[in-house]
This record gives sequence, C-alpha cells and structure tokens, in this order.
Amino acid sequence: MNPKTVKHISEFFVKPQYVSEEMKQPIYLTPWDLAMLSVHYIQKGLLYTKPAVDDQEEFINTLLDRLKQSLSLTLVHFYPLAGRFKTVKSEDTKSCLVFVDLNDSPGAKLIHASLDLTVSDIVSPTYVPLVVQSLFDHDRAINHDGHTSPLVTIQVTDLADGIFIGCSMNHVLGDGTSYWNFFQAYSETFQALGSSSTTSMVSRPPIVKRWFPDGHDPIINLPFTHQEEFLSRYEAPELLERYFHFTAESVAKLKARANSESKTSKISSFQALSALVWRSISRARRFPNDQMTSTKLATDNRLRLKPPLSQDYFGNSIQTVRGVATAGELLEHDLGWAAWKLHEAVVNHNDKTVREFLESWRQSPMIYQLGQFFLPENVMIGSSPRFNKYGIEFGLGKAVTLRSGYAHKFDGKVSSYPGHEGGGSVDLEVCLPPQSMHALESDEEFMSAAS
Repeated sequence: MNPKTVKHISEFFVKPQYVSEEMKQPIYLTPWDLAMLSVHYIQKGLLYTKPAVDDQEEFINTLLDRLKQSLSLTLVHFYPLAGRFKTVKSEDTKSCLVFVDLNDSPGAKLIHASLDLTVSDIVSPTYVPLVVQSLFDHDRAINHDGHTSPLVTIQVTDLADGIFIGCSMNHVLGDGTSYWNFFQAYSETFQALGSSSTTSMVSRPPIVKRWFPDGHDPIINLPFTHQEEFLSRYEAPELLERYFHFTAESVAKLKARANSESKTSKISSFQALSALVWRSISRARRFPNDQMTSTKLATDNRLRLKPPLSQDYFGNSIQTVRGVATAGELLEHDLGWAAWKLHEAVVNHNDKTVREFLESWRQSPMIYQLGQFFLPENVMIGSSPRFNKYGIEFGLGKAVTLRSGYAHKFDGKVSSYPGHEGGGSVDLEVCLPPQSMHALESDEEFMSAAS
C-alpha cells in the first residue's frame, strides 16, 4: 500500500493590510539574527479536532478566508515577516550586507493542503510518522533561502477528522519567544475578527525595532562575498522521534530530588529534568567513561541584559549555555550533581557574558552550521514549556497536540513543550538513532519519571 501523502490544493500570498512608510525602510539585522543564516526555519504546528458540521467544504473555505484576513492584519504588527532578504555585495571590501526589505515582496504564504489520515494516525504511533514533516512549508530550507522564499508560511492541512495548522518562520527574523508571540497574536486576531476595533486584536504588540548595544553600528557587513563561504546544507541521519510526557508531580519529584542531593534549593524544575535527560541519553549511548559529553540549553537573553529587553521584542535574543562532564563523571555522580552543573551554566550567563559574545562576534562574525554545531556526544534542549502553545486556538478549541517539522532534527535534539493538561507538566520531543532510542526506552531512571 502506498504511504499517504500530503496534497497541496492551493496557495496564496498575503501582504499586510496596509504598508506605512516606516515598513518600507530596510530592516538591518543583529549579530544574533545573522548567525542564523545557515540553519533551518522554525517549524511548529498544532493539531485540532475538526468540528462536526454539515458542510465541510464551506467550513474549510470559511476557515481559509478568515486565516487570510487575520494574517494580513497580524502582519501589520509583525511586518518584517512579509518581506524578503536582500544582499548588497562589495567587491572592494570583500563583504556583503544582508537585510530585510518589504518592497516588491509578494508577502507571506498561506497553503491549503489535504491528507487522508485521521488525528489518531498522527498521535497514536509510538514514533512520530514521517508524513508529519510534510505538514510544513520550507522542508529542509535554510534561512538564507528567504531571499526568494517567504519568511513565514502558514500551512493548513485538512485531515479526515482534524485540522493541522503548521507555521514555518525564518529563524533570522526571530527566536522561539518571537515565534510563539507571532503565532499567539495571529490566533488572537483570527478570533477577534468582526469585532468593532481592529487595533486591540493583538494583546502584546511586538517591538520590531532591532536592538543593538550602545555605540554599535546597525549596519553589519559580513566578511564574505560568496554564499559557499558561510552556507551549508544539513541532512539528518536516520532518527526516531518520540514524545515523552512528564506530569507536574513527576517534575516536582525530580526537582526535590536534585535539590536534596545537591543540598540546595536553587535548582529549577527544568534544570532537574534536563539533567535527567543528559544522564539518560548519555547512558543510552553507551559511551566509554572518558568520553566528554555536554548538554546545551537554549537560553533567552532578554531578561539577562541590563536594562532588560522586553519579552515582546521581536527578533533573536538567544544563545546556548552548557554543562560539560565525562560520561563516567555524569553516571558516577547523582542527578543533583548534573543538575547543579546546568544550574551554574544558567546563572553564570548574564549581561556581561551576553555583551562579550556580541563584541566578539562583531570582531569575527560567525554563522552557525548545523553539521558542526550539534555533535553526537551532545544533547541540545530547545524550545520551552513556558510558551503558551495551547492558548493558540483559531476558533477550533484547544489543540489535541503539538508537532514539529524536519527542521533542527539531529542525534540528541530534545524540544520541550508544555504538557496538554498544563499545571507544570512537560512534553519532551526526543530525537535519537534507533539503537540509542531503544536503549533510552529501557532506561529505568528515565522511564520511571516519564509517563
């Protein structure tokens, strides 16, 4: 039997409802933004149960019309997403300037697709079906492709009994905080359509103006003249992708255990859970005792800066912090020891280290390369259970679950999401090669905490 495939039915380009003179100006990018040029788009989406209605075709057409209208309104606030990248090269200085430009851009994209599968077909298998990767635009695209591709695409896939709304956003334009702020604003605008005021649809308007440290020129010329000097394509190895659920009670027990073992009260719930993941995946990989391992945590810089950046800042403001230990050290010590390593990495990341990174980057610009940034002895924990992902409803009620695309999947990638029931529960999306995944599933410490 042929595997089910996603069929594209139609696509539309959507521009902001209006374009002001300010929107027509070039948007210059920060070091945090430019460093993302060679990595993937952010691809996340929500799966909803389809309402029981008599006329399904009318329901879908109405949904698409409202999604188009609300996207146009939302883009007035998040207008960089309606643009394209442009590059100006200088042969004299052997450099190039990459920026966002709205002029002549067709806008964001909205795709209508269908898939002859049920909600159960997506959520019931132990491992995420590969077809989920087709629920998103920009499959395997890198951010630099935003010169010719949309900077954001909304793909609406009609299932037999469900609707999947997938959003793929260019990572140069924003980090996870920015991504979920946009998605949330889009849902708010959708649900407010028809109200008397269009100005109050977005409860938290974004701060679009890019932040640069005092004295830093916002025009950054990269020391490259050819794409091959700073771009690379990444192909993931064979991976299994599985969701593990941790109840609020289980997370609380991990936190209490880690703090007790470290004789402290400073270790957070997420640091304790991350330590469990670090220990368990390292054990599943069956490393020799002298193998160096690390766990990296994606870390928001906004509140670490002095003065702090607003949580509504639309752009990138993230770096990674990491704990490092040999496999032997990690497994000879207890959970609290590993959690304290991560705690120290987090608390030592402050205004000084953030500004030192930016200064160093300006002296020697560096573009992240997926194939070099993520190594098979590492664990990388991204996203965050703090984002209000299940508050995004588009008039369809609370989503059944969340899924992600092909982007940023590699051996040891873990994404953290709020559990469906909320209250401090966490879902972890874990990507590992088959042998390591099966070993993790047999790991008593890990599986006794997961459900």
